[in-house]
Amino acid sequence: MIRVLAIGCIAALSAIGAARTIASLDDGAHAATPVLLAEAAISAPTPAATTAQVSKSADGHYWAEAMVDGKVVRFLVDTGATAVALTADDARRLGYNPAGLDYRHEVITAEGRVKAAAVQLRSISIAGARVDNVDALILERGLHTSLLGMSYLGKLQSFEATRTSLILKP
Repeated sequence: MIRVLAIGCIAALSAIGAARTIASLDDGAHAATPVLLAEAAISAPTPAATTAQVSKSADGHYWAEAMVDGKVVRFLVDTGATAVALTADDARRLGYNPAGLDYRHEVITAEGRVKAAAVQLRSISIAGARVDNVDALILERGLHTSLLGMSYLGKLQSFEATRTSLILKP
C-alpha cells in the first residue's frame, strides 16, 4: 500500500512542477512577479443537500480548505495523487513532530528524491464532506503545498470536476 502511495505522490509532485513551469512561461509579462493563488470559495452543503462544493480558483485549480483532525489545512486538490501529502509545516500544525517521524519511504518528486513518513489522519472534512481514517504521507522536504489525493477522494461516494467547481458526494 505504501509503495502505491509513494508512486502516486511522485506523479502528483511531478504535475505540480510542470504546472509551475507552465505558469512561469505565461506570456512573459509577469515573469518577475510571483503568481498569487486565489482562494477557492467553499460552500457548505445545506441540511437537505447531498453534495459539497469547492469552486475553481482563478488559477484554474481547486484549492480546498479542510478540517483535518480539528485543524484547518489548505490543500491543492490533485486527483493524480494516490495519497494525501502534507508539508512539514502542515504536519507540525496537526501535532506531528517532523523531526521524530520515520521517513522510511522514498518518493521521487519534481525536485528529486524525497523521504516520506506514513501517517493516518483521523478525519478530513471539506465543506461537510467528511472522510475518516485517511492514509497520508508527510514529506521531509520539497512539497510547497499540501495535496489532497485519492486516499481522501477515493473514499467519497463520488466526486466530479466541472468547469466551475468540484462536487464532493460523501
